[in-house]
Amino acid sequence: MMNTILIAITISACLISVVLLGMRLRLLLPDNQMTPDTKETVKLAMGLVATMTALLLGLLVSSAKSAYDTTRDEVIAMAAKVSYLDGLLTAYGAEASNARALLRAGIETAVRGMWPERRAEGVRLAPDAQTGHALYAAIQELTPQDELQRGLKAQAAGLAVELRQLRYLLLVQSVSSISRPLLWVVVSWLLMIFLSFSVLAPSNATARAALIAAALSVSGAIFLILEFDRPFSGVMQIPSDPIKNAVGQVLK
Repeated sequence: MMNTILIAITISACLISVVLLGMRLRLLLPDNQMTPDTKETVKLAMGLVATMTALLLGLLVSSAKSAYDTTRDEVIAMAAKVSYLDGLLTAYGAEASNARALLRAGIETAVRGMWPERRAEGVRLAPDAQTGHALYAAIQELTPQDELQRGLKAQAAGLAVELRQLRYLLLVQSVSSISRPLLWVVVSWLLMIFLSFSVLAPSNATARAALIAAALSVSGAIFLILEFDRPFSGVMQIPSDPIKNAVGQVLK
């Protein structure tokens, strides 16, 4: 699995190296290459590239954050549906105890797959078809004795289907929402921008510190993009508390 921290550190190191290289290159350039007109031309060209880079970075962050928020909302919705389904089965009566046990087993399997205890196991979003079918069958096998139980059974069957749909939706949406070629194009533009800015910048500690701070900032933005693209792993993974709390309520 891709290590986003290592990638961010590598990009930071590359950008900082480019800054130092540019400042060194400035000392080697002849005076006729550093005329005011030349500097102005380079500033205009790099200003255009910097604007495009800023727009693309903003779009990438927005896209990744939107996908992350959608997945988080689906996890919260799943937790709410689990709690509601368990409440319906509890209200139905003792006959639904088998369905409740299957519900708990299915959700526990889902939690272990989405938030594995050991990182080497990897995230597994594919739903357990056998447990899902067994839960739905257990609900369908209930024999209502009155209108209340008939209504509870119908609602429980509908919720079981919705839970399966949410699991498959999470699986389908697990595909990366970020265009990796586009991301590396942005990184290449950043290298070009920082090289040109460092060539034009004065050779003093203040300018060097400002450029290095900017390099760290854009590396942080790329780190966020990569982290938002991994909602179930990494530093900013979606918390499992809502689902685990729901599991704790089942058969409590």
